[in-house]
Amino acid sequence: MAREKIQIKKIDNATARQVTFSKRRRGLFKKAEELSILCDADVALIIFSSTGKLFEFASSSVREILERHNLHSKNLEKLEQPSLELQLVENSNHSMLSKEIAEKSHQLRQMRGEDLHGLNIEELQQLEKSLESGLSRVMEKKICNGQGQVGGDSENVFCEDGQSSESVTNVCPSNGTPNDYESSDTSLKLGLPYSG
Repeated sequence: MAREKIQIKKIDNATARQVTFSKRRRGLFKKAEELSILCDADVALIIFSSTGKLFEFASSSVREILERHNLHSKNLEKLEQPSLELQLVENSNHSMLSKEIAEKSHQLRQMRGEDLHGLNIEELQQLEKSLESGLSRVMEKKICNGQGQVGGDSENVFCEDGQSSESVTNVCPSNGTPNDYESSDTSLKLGLPYSG
């Protein structure tokens, strides 16, 4: 016996409409999955029920497929169409570089003493170590270039002229005593003049 063809129009009975919706939705998802597997196609299917409930199927990711759709639509408007893969790679690189720039800018602000809210004590100590390490390198370079005397407890560095940085860094200010030198550790580390 042949199946009777139904007329395609809105089903008036709410219960029958809901049952038909559920059966046909499952069938549609099954066909979409088969198409994806058999033909190695990217398939995305989005359905909103009459009550506003969302149902979706995607062979990979709905978001990625929609982004590809949007890129494809934009490319149709252009005369010269670069490959879709190239655009995806460029977009990926652009977002990755933008994220890296934002992170580095944030780190730079923190090194300047800005945007420190939200850092725990361990992160603050790590930032302090990083700053001290950078300051030490600057002082060593300054000593090697012979552009001044810097105090502090940096490691010994032997410059081209053979002078050890220890002999330069262990100099007390002319207006202070050795006790003043020990109490001015911070000023000397920063290369600031110490005023007792």
